[in-house]
Amino acid sequence: MKPTTRGTLAAAVTGIAAAVAAVGAAAVPAAAAGTVPVPVPLDGVEKSLGMEAPKLGMELPLLTPGAPDGPRYVEGRLLPDRALPQLPISGGLPGLGLRAPLPHVLGDDFDHVGVDAPAGDLRTLAPGLSVEAPLTAPDPKNFGLPGLQLPRAGVLAPVVQTVAGGDLGAGPGR
Repeated sequence: MKPTTRGTLAAAVTGIAAAVAAVGAAAVPAAAAGTVPVPVPLDGVEKSLGMEAPKLGMELPLLTPGAPDGPRYVEGRLLPDRALPQLPISGGLPGLGLRAPLPHVLGDDFDHVGVDAPAGDLRTLAPGLSVEAPLTAPDPKNFGLPGLQLPRAGVLAPVVQTVAGGDLGAGPGR
């Protein structure tokens, strides 16, 4: 292989490696933050209508399932507690950012209105199930045989925890 070909090939491989590293580095902050930014391009509307269009952007959450809290063995029961464990899922509420022109309704100093609702943390637990068998644990007083009891079932309620916030404002500028 000629030295010129080798140099061209090395430059091409270096450029491709740099591009892949840049794409990978750009994807890491979005995944680390738990949300993916989604810009809404309205430049075409602004140019075609000849007027200022709203600026709009959103954030979509990435849901991450956690490890379920496994069944717990309780002394005196045949079946474990939480036969169907609850699955924790964490993520976020979608975020929204909007800035729109306002035709001086509130005075000369207020020509834009903005809404900012950042993505908020969200923690959930799926419903679970706890079941008790119609037989008790082996009883030494009854020659090691289990006794009878009424079967029971309980549903573990789902849990949703979050704090949502937002900001509405009006002011000058773009």
